[in-house]
Amino acid sequence: MSGQSGSVVGRLGLRGRDLRILGLCAAAVLATVLVRAVDVGHIVPFAVSAVALALLARLIGLGVDALGDRLGAGLTGVVQSAFGNLPELFVVLFALHAGLVGVVQAAIVGSILANVLLVLGLAFLVGGLRHGPQRFAAGSARLTALMLVLAVAALLVPALTAALHSPAAGHEVELSRVVAVVLLVLFALSVPVTSRRPEPPTRPEGAEGAVAEAAPEHRPHWPLAVALGVLAVAGVGAGFVSEWFVDALEPAISALHLSQAFAGLVVVAIASNAVENVVGVQLAWQNRPDYALAVILQSPLQIALVLAPVLVLVAPLIGAASFTLVLPPLLIAALVLAVVVTIIVVLDGESTWFEGAALIALYAIIATAFWWG
Repeated sequence: MSGQSGSVVGRLGLRGRDLRILGLCAAAVLATVLVRAVDVGHIVPFAVSAVALALLARLIGLGVDALGDRLGAGLTGVVQSAFGNLPELFVVLFALHAGLVGVVQAAIVGSILANVLLVLGLAFLVGGLRHGPQRFAAGSARLTALMLVLAVAALLVPALTAALHSPAAGHEVELSRVVAVVLLVLFALSVPVTSRRPEPPTRPEGAEGAVAEAAPEHRPHWPLAVALGVLAVAGVGAGFVSEWFVDALEPAISALHLSQAFAGLVVVAIASNAVENVVGVQLAWQNRPDYALAVILQSPLQIALVLAPVLVLVAPLIGAASFTLVLPPLLIAALVLAVVVTIIVVLDGESTWFEGAALIALYAIIATAFWWG
């Protein structure tokens, strides 16, 4: 019997690592159901649902990666944008429906900050400590960073019109919807350019072989039906767990004495992104900085170009209050600081462990500033 089951698993293209992730996801979802059914306080359901959400995000990432070999670069980018940020989209939609507008605003900004400061900093730190200074394709990094600057600049326009009391003040809803549509069009135009995976950097003969051997180890080789099935199941699971996560969020915020801003900026952003973005840190550890940078910077770019605009357009359809892009001043300042620092860091096409430590330090300082609200 075990031989037959092993044969079935082999035909499905599932390896031990894949089965472990599937098992962990199933266990985490069941644990979330269990802690919701019994009285274990407010913090445990929140923590368990956060772990389940992170694991489902990782599973969705594997499913998208398994499709990458079959799709062209542009179409792969569309699939990545549709599924890669799916758990976070569910979380912010449920939070918006629950009236947690402050959490949603902070979560959007926090997801961008977590990627361009925390995750990028960790990648530079571990890669630099293990391999010394790492070089990457500066042109590709600059293009992605430029797109991020343009997207963030567009997101800030509605807030600036309100803060500066311009003639557009009072029309933030209409302006936010125009900005949302323009950003979605810009994303569609950017897909063929920014979604390509970078070519492996030129290395000495021995190192090149090591990289070539490392790549397949981290990419699932699933049949198309299995990849689509995993994405469908993980997507449905993420929808349920996201609702449970938001249900547990407010009681946990009160129990832990956290502000809505800190909960969104740090807790929600990391829970829905961290495990998926561990891949970027792993790539830097394997001395593949081009791949690491592409993976890490694509996520905040998709959040700015897709997730935020979708929220603006979808909010009225789900019975939530109108969601605009008018952000609080401190969130605006944090965004601008993070993007400017990211541009400076990637301009020279080289990363060091100290640059990584500096990025992490800036993230810690910004997060602390939101501790009190």
